[in-house]
Amino acid sequence: MPFPDVYVKISILILLNFLPYLGYGAVNLISDRANIIMLDKKIKQKIISKFKVHETDTGSTQVQIAILTEEIKELSEHLKNHKHDHSSRRGLLKKVGERRRLLKYLQKEDENAFIELAKKLKLKIAKKMIIDEEEKKRIEHELIDKENLKNAEEEEETTAVPADEEE
Repeated sequence: MPFPDVYVKISILILLNFLPYLGYGAVNLISDRANIIMLDKKIKQKIISKFKVHETDTGSTQVQIAILTEEIKELSEHLKNHKHDHSSRRGLLKKVGERRRLLKYLQKEDENAFIELAKKLKLKIAKKMIIDEEEKKRIEHELIDKENLKNAEEEEETTAVPADEEE
């Protein structure tokens, strides 16, 4: 069974053979899709150099989030012009979900780095995530305080001497 790369090459060859029959619009569509699928290498290198954690960093969470953010911006711009491009819209939603998962991970692992990255990228979702996390912590503290108060009351009841035994 041939590798998936072979299928891609065969598909491209078939498509190139039929391009003259499809017209110029198909060439534009193919080139537009190729442009929005991936970021330019120069842009990607700029993003990596701006958000890297250490000198040889190319794949840290911060870098991945920054790259996804740039791809999301490009896809959003594309979808403003091509409202009916549902496959690109699906790709955009996948990228947004992936970025959200990475942001949650970064928030859980290193909250300071998360806040710094959110400010650099000006992410609205990060602000919402910070508020949600603060609310979650507040509720946890309330539950812990109630539990501590309940335990203290029970302890007072067990250590208090009944009035009948004092006489």
